[in-house]
Amino acid sequence: MHEARAGQHDRDAREADSDVEIRRGTAPVGRGVELAYEDMGDLDAPPVLLVMGLGCQLLTWSMPFCRRLLDAGHRVIRFDNRDIGLSTKMTGERVTSNVLLRLVRHELGQPSSVPYTIVDMADDTIGLMDHLGLERAHIVGASMGGMITQVAAGSHPERFDSVTIIFSSTNQPFLRPPDLRALAPLLKPPPKNATRKQIIEHQATTFQTIGGKQYATTWEERIADATAAYDRSYHPAGIVRQFAAITGTGSLLKYTRRITAPTAVIHGTADPLVPPMCGKAVAKAIPGARLTLLDGMGHDIPNELLDEVIGAITDVIARA
Repeated sequence: MHEARAGQHDRDAREADSDVEIRRGTAPVGRGVELAYEDMGDLDAPPVLLVMGLGCQLLTWSMPFCRRLLDAGHRVIRFDNRDIGLSTKMTGERVTSNVLLRLVRHELGQPSSVPYTIVDMADDTIGLMDHLGLERAHIVGASMGGMITQVAAGSHPERFDSVTIIFSSTNQPFLRPPDLRALAPLLKPPPKNATRKQIIEHQATTFQTIGGKQYATTWEERIADATAAYDRSYHPAGIVRQFAAITGTGSLLKYTRRITAPTAVIHGTADPLVPPMCGKAVAKAIPGARLTLLDGMGHDIPNELLDEVIGAITDVIARA
């Protein structure tokens, strides 16, 4: 049963992008960092830059999601953040601060000493735009990618025509913290001697835990996605450092409040990892931002809600 569903998933993925030209490359973005990216669609179409979250490779922006934006007449660029996927691994940089202390400081909106921050990752994103010759773009960020988006769009408002932030946070003090049951799989990776099967199952369990139950993806589909990610790249040390970047950067409000582009904020009412209160805080901090709360959506974008999510993105792009 598992093999049959996984095989079907692979065929569906191939069919989804069989007629989409994907230009793959690596962009030097400074400080010895190179980002792996995929560039799709008409080069003269309005570019949409997709920024993914903690530990997630560019594959997490599914082809059905990308295809909706392509069909709407956009150029779509998805990429691996530093320390994940096929981008530069920050090997040798160690997280020395205590994770619990960082979490406490994080909840208070205070920074900590970490190898790199969300600000550095936002600089990477601007570097990718420079490499691709994009003077301006629409930007969509999910989770940690939404934090990167806030910093990039707040620091360089002249570079962005519209902003979309999905299930993210300003990291300001006293927001509701994550459900510990959702956070636990992220804080406890598989042991170093874990088998390929155990690692893939752990990844699938993590996404099953943080995803909404109302639109629950099947276990077979979770396994297929986790297998594709593992086979492309497996780098758990990068996830540790990316999590440190989230908990070590401090409040993002000084960047969020400087966003001037038309902004859409999308959040699920059933998100256990980044509670809806966090999305409301993002929308409140950005003048004119429109908040869309999707009933039953967790910390992922289920296919059943693609119409709503893509609709909010294309609406803010149209407003721009």
